[in-house]
Amino acid sequence: MALETIHSAGDAAGLAAMISRAAEQTGDAKRGPAPVERWNPPFCGNIDMEIRADGTWFYMGTPIGRAPLVRLFSTVLRKDEDGQTYLVTPVEKVAIKVADAPFIAVEMIVTEKEGEPRLAFRTNVGDVVEIGEDHPLRFEIAGENNELKPYILVRGRLEALVSRAVMYDLVACGEIVDMDGRAMFAVRSGKSVFAVMPADELEALSQ
Repeated sequence: MALETIHSAGDAAGLAAMISRAAEQTGDAKRGPAPVERWNPPFCGNIDMEIRADGTWFYMGTPIGRAPLVRLFSTVLRKDEDGQTYLVTPVEKVAIKVADAPFIAVEMIVTEKEGEPRLAFRTNVGDVVEIGEDHPLRFEIAGENNELKPYILVRGRLEALVSRAVMYDLVACGEIVDMDGRAMFAVRSGKSVFAVMPADELEALSQ
């Protein structure tokens, strides 16, 4: 049977079935995220799918309530150098909207190895990553209220926004360190240290 195209799907379940068939044809079914970085299909336009800032996925204006569907879609996401996020199969790619980050970090665990703390996060789509050189943290101050927003690199160029509840746990792990001669509030995981903000700015925010 010929592979149907993503943009012809009339509902989320049909779209999921097409992605599953594409994975099966390349031997990538049930193996976690697909090797989308190795695929170079033609661009086939936009699709009416959006990931909202709270991590909720919408298709044709309707939230996708089934977690397995969302998980499946997440395994074929790719963010390219143009800053656009796509659903990608071996035969085509289509653009979707992402309001902030495609994933949300919903749980954090702190362990210790060789006397050093190790931070690991679980995302809303089931990815588990340990913070370090391959999965760095970055921090932004955004919005009118100077909101602190931590992001984790999950894979490729795809990031997870740390949820508000988990962010408080993350900040509780912070410490003041000297970085290039300046006191910085930072978070450590293994050998990696990630600056949150200058220590004097943190003090001003807390007043």
